[in-house]
Amino acid sequence: MYANSLRNILILPSGFKKSLSATQVAEAIKIGVAKSLPAAMITAIPIADGGEDTAHILAQQTQGKIIPKTITGPLGQPISSYFAMLGQPYQHVAVIEMAAAAGLKLIPLEQRNPMLTTSFGVGELIKAALAEGATQIIVGCGDSGISDGGMGALQALGVNITDQASQAVQLGGQALQQVVQIDYSSLVAPLREHKVEIKLALNPFNILCGPQGVAPVFGPQKGASPDQVQQLSQGLEHWAKQLKKNHLNPIQNFDFAYASGTGASGGLGAGLAAIGASLCPRFEVFLSQDLLGYDLDAQIQHADLVITAEGAIDCQTLRGKVPAEIARRAAKYDKPVIALAGTLGNEAHCIYDIGIDAISSIVPRPMSLEHAITQSETLMIQATERLIKSVLLGMKIAQQQRCV
Repeated sequence: MYANSLRNILILPSGFKKSLSATQVAEAIKIGVAKSLPAAMITAIPIADGGEDTAHILAQQTQGKIIPKTITGPLGQPISSYFAMLGQPYQHVAVIEMAAAAGLKLIPLEQRNPMLTTSFGVGELIKAALAEGATQIIVGCGDSGISDGGMGALQALGVNITDQASQAVQLGGQALQQVVQIDYSSLVAPLREHKVEIKLALNPFNILCGPQGVAPVFGPQKGASPDQVQQLSQGLEHWAKQLKKNHLNPIQNFDFAYASGTGASGGLGAGLAAIGASLCPRFEVFLSQDLLGYDLDAQIQHADLVITAEGAIDCQTLRGKVPAEIARRAAKYDKPVIALAGTLGNEAHCIYDIGIDAISSIVPRPMSLEHAITQSETLMIQATERLIKSVLLGMKIAQQQRCV
């Protein structure tokens, strides 16, 4: 009888890095729900957040296509990458995952050094999208392995960035402090003439400089030593000053150091803002009705239970992650939200304050990370089944108490 109160289940997950894409997570949760609620109407929608799988999700949702490209990787080597050209009615919209060009996953652990890694490949993907006829380019920001302020991307797009000797600066964060001149005269014509719109879909909490800037917050996880964090901080501050002196951004007095989103993807936000790119909160872009073709809030309003998921739930989840966004939207309609995670990290309980009613790890017992990754699909299905049974039990207890 209690299952009759859970007729419409809405699944809105992120992907689990190194194991399952958002599409795979959505399907696994759907299977788990069906095992406990075989009569329920289950809608599973993978959520694009700008990181891994974003281009594939949006290409599939719009009947678009993935276009493979060989580009320059974050270590300067050729790599296989891709971008999406969306389908009707968005056939002139390209979607780029910066992580597919300069992501942390592309850099072996022993070679991680943001003094050397570059966003050059991001610029190459933008050029490739222009060649495909794109008039709007969405760049999903997330999971980066760089801290070069977007300098490499600008260089790939034809911007001449030189030092005191009028020589082109090297690639990587190590060269930021050497920048003396930025010349946009050779920037690819569609961008120089503002004929193409670029939107960076990003986490607006990320800023370029200061104690909460790119270098101190994300530098260590990208391989930077304490000394390198300090060098990168100084370099990015210098870079922001150079961009402020010379840029093509139509916004007067744009703050390249502290404006929301300037620190996204190792400072790519600041670099591309210099050529007029818009810095947009990622969910305003990826969950907009214009792009999805349907109203996600209406789907949430119709649901009896919303299930979301992310690889790790911790204190960072509140800072623009998928579960936080889903909880924010569900709260408008007083809808219950459950979140599944691979791991429950530091201060995971903080997400109760944003409207998530329950959280659960998919790992039921101690196991190695390797085993958890290889078995992640099965673990997800089993965890979902257990979770739904717990919800049904709670409903039964609540009913009994009402009858007392």
